[in-house]
Amino acid sequence: MVEFDWLFFFEVLIGGLLSGVMYSLVAIGFVLIYKTSGVLNFAQGAMLLFAALTFVSLVERAVPFALALAITFVLMVAIGIAIERVVLRPLTNRSPMTLFMATLGLSYIIEGAAQLIWGTQVHGLDLGIEDIPFDFGGIFISQFDLFAAAVAASMVVLLSIFFRYTRVGLAFRAVADDQFAALAIGLRLPWIWATVWAAAGLVALVAGLLWGARLGVQFSLSLVVLKALPVLVLGGFDSIPGAIVGGLLIGAAEKLAEVYIGEYVGGGIESWFAYVVALAFLLVHPSGLFGQKLVERV
Repeated sequence: MVEFDWLFFFEVLIGGLLSGVMYSLVAIGFVLIYKTSGVLNFAQGAMLLFAALTFVSLVERAVPFALALAITFVLMVAIGIAIERVVLRPLTNRSPMTLFMATLGLSYIIEGAAQLIWGTQVHGLDLGIEDIPFDFGGIFISQFDLFAAAVAASMVVLLSIFFRYTRVGLAFRAVADDQFAALAIGLRLPWIWATVWAAAGLVALVAGLLWGARLGVQFSLSLVVLKALPVLVLGGFDSIPGAIVGGLLIGAAEKLAEVYIGEYVGGGIESWFAYVVALAFLLVHPSGLFGQKLVERV
């Protein structure tokens, strides 16, 4: 009987959890928009790509790192606000399918604009963190994965604190709970929506830099958002804690499945196992672990 290698198991598990934190960061971009306006923002992936491509292109043109980061941040906030004002505000009270199609069209427009401005070549993005494994008692963990997970986790914590304890955050939660009640007490919905879209632009910037450094800055980077969908299914489309827990579960599950099940199915299971988990979960708990159950009176 072959003895089970617990050190290797924990190494795979920790690697999956670290990847899951980065999935959570992408998923939070969806949650912020969906929770306040009910829009499934499919353009989040294109925003992520645009942020990474803008930053790396500025750096390659000898713009200092800090200045390139500041310029990209301002640009992403401006893009988020512009999307809300120019596209989604005129579509207020339209059907969810109409809003989804609007964000789908936006994703292609943003990708086309990125291609027009910066070109189509692939870029390497170096954040100054080498991908050298650390040895923690026989468990090897990637240095870059630790850095990326720490940045993503810090971003998640800051957003959670901001939306829980600040005046803007309280207004955001009020709008998320009941838009009509929020209007009745004098909250300005367009201003709150613009703030949330600006936050989504910031999330896209951080996620774009982390994923761009890991995968390279190329147009397939926008497909990273597809990894966020199983996370949202598990955690709930309207829950920031759900996005965190869902990301951790998906990250751990796909890594463990690739190592311990992949050899029996020919490998490559990591690319699709998360969707199997999400589909199975939909059949049992459609609203997600932390999502609100919709009750409609008929």
